[in-house]
Amino acid sequence: MPQFAANLSFMFNEWNFMDRFAAAADAGFTSVEYLFPYEFAPDAIATALQKHRLTQALFNFYPGDFAGGDRGLAALPAREKELTASISQALLYAEATGVKRLHLMAGLADAQDPATMTHYRACLRRVAEALAAKNLELLLEPINGRDMPGYFLNNVDVAAALIKESGLPNLKLQFDIYHCQIIHGDVTMRLRKYIDVTGHVQIASVPSRHEPDDEELNYPFLFAELERLGYAGFIGCEYRPRGKTLDGLAWFKPYAGTRA
Repeated sequence: MPQFAANLSFMFNEWNFMDRFAAAADAGFTSVEYLFPYEFAPDAIATALQKHRLTQALFNFYPGDFAGGDRGLAALPAREKELTASISQALLYAEATGVKRLHLMAGLADAQDPATMTHYRACLRRVAEALAAKNLELLLEPINGRDMPGYFLNNVDVAAALIKESGLPNLKLQFDIYHCQIIHGDVTMRLRKYIDVTGHVQIASVPSRHEPDDEELNYPFLFAELERLGYAGFIGCEYRPRGKTLDGLAWFKPYAGTRA
């Protein structure tokens, strides 16, 4: 049965961030993810995870000034020093939280520029090798251009090809079904094609990015397909609730309390 991770950057926003761990656990989640932990001390997050018996499924590397418009550093040659510093920072939080996979955002850059791609490939190798020394996976997530115009990694097929061509065993695909549907459609066939390089899955309704119980995607079918394909990782709930978080969890009740 799938194990769902509540995304605390999107869900449970009725609570302050550090109180969302308790709220997620009370709702039946056994794992959590979020975008960035860096406003809070590693020990504080570790304590919240332990207190509420939660597994940390995922978080992102420092992306630069997110509030100011940055969306990652890996494809930006001028920001290489910041990227290097972010590796040590992320590893500190990984050790505290016990997370096994980290997502590296690419940034806003020309996806067609060969020099940028060359730099990006080199960054992926450097970061993946640093994580491999700690037995951690590095994840790449293609993000659609409607939600994030100008994002460098905006194609699932390109991301999968980068992963396969790299030969790095700990470089994996963060398969966000919401983004894939908007970029390409044909989600099921891409799941089947890329399940061997998929390290994490995320969900939301399309087009509104709400609970996975309405609109154009048949999520019960997709959950069953992931099980059929043998996917045993987390499914991150990176959606914006239509109203109050708890009022929209009817879809989740059959899965509440599930642990890997």
